[in-house]
Amino acid sequence: MTPRSYHIPQGGLPPQTQLMTQRAVFTESYAVIPKGCFSDIVTSFLPGWTKTRLWIIARPMTGFAETFSQYVMEVEPGGGSDTPEPEAGAEAWLFFTAGLATLTIGGEGYETGPGSFAYIPPGTSWSLYAEGRAPARFHWIRKLWEPAPGLTPPDPVVISEDDIPPTPMPDTEGAWATTRFVDPTDLRHDGHVTIVTFQPGGTIPFEETHVMEHGLYVLEGKAVYRLNRDWVEVEAGDFMWLRAFCPQACYAGGPGPFRYLLYKDVNRHAKLRGPGGFGR
Repeated sequence: MTPRSYHIPQGGLPPQTQLMTQRAVFTESYAVIPKGCFSDIVTSFLPGWTKTRLWIIARPMTGFAETFSQYVMEVEPGGGSDTPEPEAGAEAWLFFTAGLATLTIGGEGYETGPGSFAYIPPGTSWSLYAEGRAPARFHWIRKLWEPAPGLTPPDPVVISEDDIPPTPMPDTEGAWATTRFVDPTDLRHDGHVTIVTFQPGGTIPFEETHVMEHGLYVLEGKAVYRLNRDWVEVEAGDFMWLRAFCPQACYAGGPGPFRYLLYKDVNRHAKLRGPGGFGR
């Protein structure tokens, strides 16, 4: 099996001699946060977490993400939390990119490393501590689980990317494939986090325009990505946010695979009242 590659933010600060103009874009329909924006001065800290810093790259706010928040976590050895989630009703997706950690969900412990994935249902107690000699690094995506008639919250999931064969998209001969960590037909899930892989030359051959909003963190490689009316170059370490119905397409230029961690909201009616709706 080809070794996996997961980009890790390095922090630090650019030198005073560097040009300030980079690739950061924030529009009404999409945003691009390039890897160069992941500096020390934009990190955050969280109550209840020790020896931990993070980059908050998406949060619900007017004109930006509506359904989710996303953190890039860096937990030093011995650091972590017994009370990671303060929000009642929040579900979590964790994807680990470096280091070792012990993740405990509902009293059951799991050893995690690069490529590990976890889904944590709402209302479930969990904890996480970095156990290795290097920091544990992972993405933490948070969303309020949306109840629906006849559905209960999903079960916890802990699995490794290496245990899941990617599913080729129809008629692509594997040039475009998706690693799905949960059954896409399980309607208990109101969000999906997957890994999308394009081989060099692989494309999204049409402008996708759909109700799901997206968060995309590039784990490996580079490509040109169609965002609304613009073609934007992206590479490992960049993050993209796409609002609902923002047209998107992709061309992976190589020389290696282009891979990203993808979030999207799924399996629920469009809201007619309250946040995101027009009724009262």
